[in-house]
Amino acid sequence: MNILANVKTSLQQNWQNSRFDKPTQIQEKAIPVILEGKDLIAESPTGTGKTVAYLLPILEKINEKSNDLQAVILAPSRELVMQIYQEIQKWTEGTSIKKTSLVGGANIKRQLDKLKERPQIVVGTPGRILELIKMKKLKMHEVKTIVLDEGDQLLNKEHLDAVRTIVKSTMNDRQLLLFSATSLEEPDQVIAMIGRTPEFIKVNRTENASKVEHFYLLCEPRERAKLLQKMAAMNGMKGLVFVKDVGNMTVLAEKLKFENVSIAILHSELGKSQREKAIKSIRNGEVKLLLATDVAARGLDIEGLTNVIHYDLPKDIEQYIHRSGRTGRMGAEGTVVSFATPRDERELRKYGKQLNLTIYPKRIFKGQFVNIPSKK
Repeated sequence: MNILANVKTSLQQNWQNSRFDKPTQIQEKAIPVILEGKDLIAESPTGTGKTVAYLLPILEKINEKSNDLQAVILAPSRELVMQIYQEIQKWTEGTSIKKTSLVGGANIKRQLDKLKERPQIVVGTPGRILELIKMKKLKMHEVKTIVLDEGDQLLNKEHLDAVRTIVKSTMNDRQLLLFSATSLEEPDQVIAMIGRTPEFIKVNRTENASKVEHFYLLCEPRERAKLLQKMAAMNGMKGLVFVKDVGNMTVLAEKLKFENVSIAILHSELGKSQREKAIKSIRNGEVKLLLATDVAARGLDIEGLTNVIHYDLPKDIEQYIHRSGRTGRMGAEGTVVSFATPRDERELRKYGKQLNLTIYPKRIFKGQFVNIPSKK
């Protein structure tokens, strides 16, 4: 707790009220750097407490007496924005810090009303934030810190121009923080945006990997729906199932619903309220499985998620890391299950080798995952 020894009493109090025991590795390393006002590129596995690592020092530095906007957090998806906003609400309890969330697709008039209350910290998607800057409704000249959460996603083609323009709308001496679960393909893009050389922090996958079990179920593609049905019948199942596209998902969902399997679906073509309803139904245990595409599940944090299920195998190791990080967060236990044909086994073993973990075959027997004796 020594890294929090000198922060505001309200933050220390909220830390005591939270379930956190001691700061995680990324928090230990990032908080002092951010408090010093340095720019930072931080890479840390999913579920290691990155949001709190940048939130606490930002909230510590906010001047509650000033009505200026002082911190802007950008995230690639509406779901991630809402999650970060919930964290901000939790950590600003007992303070007078004003905050708001700004996402595309939501009622802009209502958002303009919120901005009239002069928030000191905002979190939003790049498109909507840029729109409000262009409308001159979001004044960026007093912003001290910009955060790019899921920074690798914010630097892709879809968001990069908007992110660059947002960063340019602030003064040159502002602090820029980028957090990502995977390494950046082009860190030079960020360095160019910052205009100075940032600090780099990398936390390896040691902290909580041991409590997450990785294995695969050998099957042909046509057998996968049946396997999901069996998994949905398991005790305490709360699984996130990754399906590669909306078309495949629709067909799979119909099959499962026909068999009365308890599921919800999540993809970017759904409306805001449908997506919120789907996430809520898995969070509170109304359904056993949430079928999701990679884009829709980006940054999703579901407490107590027991299983990540790769219905369609990830396209590369980065996607395997991102998906698998949805379970076993902050040191909790979890299981990652891949549906694999005999041809996929080699690829999975390769991932295991690169991540320094063993991915081995299992099967389902009497409602349990059981080991398959290895062939010598």
